[in-house]
Amino acid sequence: MTKVSYYTPEGLKKLKEELDHLRDVERPKASQAIADARDKGDLSENAEYDAAKEAQGLLEMKIAKLEETVANARIIDESQLDTSKVLVLSTVKLKNRANGMQMKYTLVAESEADLKSGKISVTSPIGKGLLGKSVGEVAEIQVPNGTLKFEILEISRD
Repeated sequence: MTKVSYYTPEGLKKLKEELDHLRDVERPKASQAIADARDKGDLSENAEYDAAKEAQGLLEMKIAKLEETVANARIIDESQLDTSKVLVLSTVKLKNRANGMQMKYTLVAESEADLKSGKISVTSPIGKGLLGKSVGEVAEIQVPNGTLKFEILEISRD
């Protein structure tokens, strides 16, 4: 089953660059490591050869996963998004009902999430709880240590 992911143009470009790096730089390095280990003699007792083969297998799995992600990626046209509800790429200003603290998050694809820059994944508990909500609504979000209540103050596209 394929999973469609939505990305900004920058996010998809970054993903493709990582894939190209793995294919063009890391794959030849892995092949060279195997060749170097093979030159050291008996393969039946060569731990370096086994480690190089295992590293190559992990690299190939990572490449295959990234290829699948890129193949199923869709770019979001931000100009077509509705700002009356929280959607992917919405920037949401929230107020925590418990302590009155205000925060601002942008909902992005899982691979683009970066809490330090205020980007949270739409698949995270908070991201899921905010999706579809409008300004003035209160989102009750189940987190491991209880329920958080966030009032949505503003929705924008930055």
